[in-house]
Amino acid sequence: MKIDSIHLYHLSMPLVAPFETSFGRTTDRECILLSICSEGLTGWGECAMDRDPGYSYETTGTGWHILKEFLIPGLLGRDVPDAADFQHRVEGVRGHPLAKAGLEMALWDLIGQRLGKSLRELLGGERQKVDVGVSVGLQATPQELVRRVEVYLQAGYRRIKIKIKPGRDVGDTRAVRTAFPKVRLQVDANSAYTLESCQVLQPLDELDLLLIEQPLNEDDIWDHAKLQKLFRTPICLDESIVSPRHARYALEMQACGIINIKAGRVGGLSQAALIHDLCRAHGIPVWCGGMLETGVGRASNLALASLPGFSLPGDISASDRYYLEDVTRERFKLNPDSTIDVPSGAGLGVTVDPEMVKKYSRADLAMEPD
Repeated sequence: MKIDSIHLYHLSMPLVAPFETSFGRTTDRECILLSICSEGLTGWGECAMDRDPGYSYETTGTGWHILKEFLIPGLLGRDVPDAADFQHRVEGVRGHPLAKAGLEMALWDLIGQRLGKSLRELLGGERQKVDVGVSVGLQATPQELVRRVEVYLQAGYRRIKIKIKPGRDVGDTRAVRTAFPKVRLQVDANSAYTLESCQVLQPLDELDLLLIEQPLNEDDIWDHAKLQKLFRTPICLDESIVSPRHARYALEMQACGIINIKAGRVGGLSQAALIHDLCRAHGIPVWCGGMLETGVGRASNLALASLPGFSLPGDISASDRYYLEDVTRERFKLNPDSTIDVPSGAGLGVTVDPEMVKKYSRADLAMEPD
């Protein structure tokens, strides 16, 4: 596929409600949406970085710079037949997986359109709908958290993830577990603890949790291996797994019992699939994490989560969990059994609404070969 042009859009979209984690509170979610035009077709991708470097060092500002100055110039006018070729072309740019993943997503969309196959089919996914849950940010009080969880349970979600941080951990989790003793429950610390301070989390072992996600530093695997030995509850790594290589380190060190796979965090769907295959070979369950994606990224996540090794519900909530309006004409809805249908159309299987993109764009840039 010869790359004729690439268009960048810096979006800022208001959330239905603020979303708070251990590293900050988000009211308007930023990202970079991009389109790749090739031989009469247009593929769409989403770079899931945010405005602030809380979750990752990548931001919409750094992503725009890296895409414009380094990643896109090496693609324009070139023939890029598949994701493997793309990964080879961008390997000279160190890091910046979220930027790379957005471009690769658009290429997968193009490939699917050209072949008349859905992204699920291209990746080898087996399920036409996937189990999903909802991620609940920090609330003002444990009582408010319980009320918020109840709203989502009434909406049909059967798996709940709550955010925790020092001072808002065991008490919040116990309040939810007491109110809902049978719900599938997990917690996410977003790197808020040290190996020493994590001792306060020991009572979580008594609350029948699915997992404890990323309690220690975002680049740590070593101390997580020590920590996992102290807990019966599986430790799940998120931020620490930035490539298939890091996933191998974690598995060999027995640093976790579960891995959260985010295609953006690891540099693309192709890399996410490699991690899935590696974990499956080791008998380690995986699940698909979310990053407040628009309908573009949400479609990609659903296709990824259809792979057979994704045995735990993903953070791929319905569209109305986050946005009153979206940039895709399709809206993803929660089924009564706490699943969401995987798109079946060619490529990502969604149609981008240009009026919505224009409405929420803070900046845009079209790039063509010199």
